[in-house]
Amino acid sequence: MPGPERPVSLRPLPSVVLWEVTYACPLRCPFCYSESGLRPSRALPLEQMLRVADRLLTIRPRVVHLSGGEPLVVKGLFEVAERLQRGGVQVVLTTSGFGLDAEAARGIGASCHSVHVSIDGPDAVLHDRLRGREGSFAAALDGLGLLDRLSRARREAGQPRVRFGIDCVVLRSNFDALPRLVTDVAARFPELEFVIFNGVVPQGLASRAGYEEELLDEAQMAALDSGELERSLTLLGGGRLAVFTRNNFDLQMHPETVRDGTAWTLDRMIVEPDGAVRAMEVYEGTVGNVLDESLDLLWARSCDRRRDPFVAEQLAKVHSAAEWSAATRVIDRRFAVDKELVRLDKRRPYRTS
Repeated sequence: MPGPERPVSLRPLPSVVLWEVTYACPLRCPFCYSESGLRPSRALPLEQMLRVADRLLTIRPRVVHLSGGEPLVVKGLFEVAERLQRGGVQVVLTTSGFGLDAEAARGIGASCHSVHVSIDGPDAVLHDRLRGREGSFAAALDGLGLLDRLSRARREAGQPRVRFGIDCVVLRSNFDALPRLVTDVAARFPELEFVIFNGVVPQGLASRAGYEEELLDEAQMAALDSGELERSLTLLGGGRLAVFTRNNFDLQMHPETVRDGTAWTLDRMIVEPDGAVRAMEVYEGTVGNVLDESLDLLWARSCDRRRDPFVAEQLAKVHSAAEWSAATRVIDRRFAVDKELVRLDKRRPYRTS
């Protein structure tokens, strides 16, 4: 049966869609990109989520990445994932592990291409501090254990394995612990396929004044980008794991990378829980809603925003994480709608004590 007709566009349509399906979350991460758990969840009822899924299928993306907040708190999540999967999309899920019980593990195995479990430290002391809730490390390990056992059972039964791995946000305070995350955590799960180390992005709470002390310094940024650290961590994993390190500095969409087409996010559309499309991945400001307008039109507006002279002016000055953080705050205030400005005004500078 042929897929939905793809609309004609002067701009290539995105092949990757990041859909934040809810802003509800049991954690209180001080760097949370979406401020989940601190604002309304904006999650849609199942019928409307399925409508969003159907609208996304009209542009035939290669991947739809379901995140949050904590997506596993959303009722009907796997019905949505199955709708996307039947439409020929690879569904990727990111979870903290809360709510990842045996039923959820089976749902992941049946409807998702892969699942990323967020772990930011090799032990409960560090991880729970960074995630803002006691017991979060134990929940993540329990979830990994369920996925590991299910994957092994499927493999032994001649069925496809469950593809799962660890996704770590790298900050100054956990940078030196990265090797232990491979040797002390990933090594516990023989079926685990990958570990991804993502440099912290000054977005959401991580863009607050004062949080610069947790953003990576120049040496750490260079290490994540050099390939040498990636190779050494791969060796620690015995060559069994696929290990990836990236400093994420290209997410800023520096005007030079936008002009030459090398900006990493040029191919990614970001959808908020209620279907609103955010113009740029790491900055505030929406351009419409997938339930109201064509994705072709929304994508054209997104592309225009990324080339906006004001955005280019702010990002052209960025050469460090601290400068990026300052630019983020300026761009956020320029494009956020009134109700989002109220939320930004309520943010307090980050303090370690």
